[in-house]
Amino acid sequence: MKTTSLPADDLRRPLVLVDPDGPVVSHINLVGDTYTVLVSGKDTKANYCLIDMHIPSGGGPPPHRHNFEESFTVLTGKLEVSFRDEKLVVRSGQTAQIPANAPHQFKNGSSSSVRLLCICAPAGLEEFFAALGTPVPSRTTSLPPPDPALLTAAQAKAEQLAHRFQTEFLPIDSHPNFSMHHGSLFSMGRRRACEVGLSTRTF
Repeated sequence: MKTTSLPADDLRRPLVLVDPDGPVVSHINLVGDTYTVLVSGKDTKANYCLIDMHIPSGGGPPPHRHNFEESFTVLTGKLEVSFRDEKLVVRSGQTAQIPANAPHQFKNGSSSSVRLLCICAPAGLEEFFAALGTPVPSRTTSLPPPDPALLTAAQAKAEQLAHRFQTEFLPIDSHPNFSMHHGSLFSMGRRRACEVGLSTRTF
């Protein structure tokens, strides 16, 4: 019998089959964008997570960087992406790979919603979204932008969670291509760092 250096099959781990519009997935709204967790770190032994993202017109995260790899494939629409000192458009069918710790931002500058699949390795981003966001009934549910008081509360909550994540939110003026839009969680007039690791390996 031929020997192998591979570990034995772990029969305790099941196949994961997910319907993004099914009843068992979680949908999380965070400042207008909706994130549907398809595969979590619990499914992959923390190796990666897979998130279905619904970004309405004007949506997207503030400038940031993080100590994990991120790839996303645009399924419908197009995204404006700022990466270091570059600015580009990622269109339907294209994939962008963001190296760990690289400054970046994406936003939906069109009048239609954008859908993308995002993979982060190792996992943990989905845990941050779950801790900070608001559960919603479907992957296309978009809540209106929160008022300033709610934004301030969300900012404070993110700072309370900072010890769990290796992410840094960057000021607008740190790169010429960065911009502010309705999806921005923080006021970036000054530096706000959340040095935590979105890796469930460290939990």
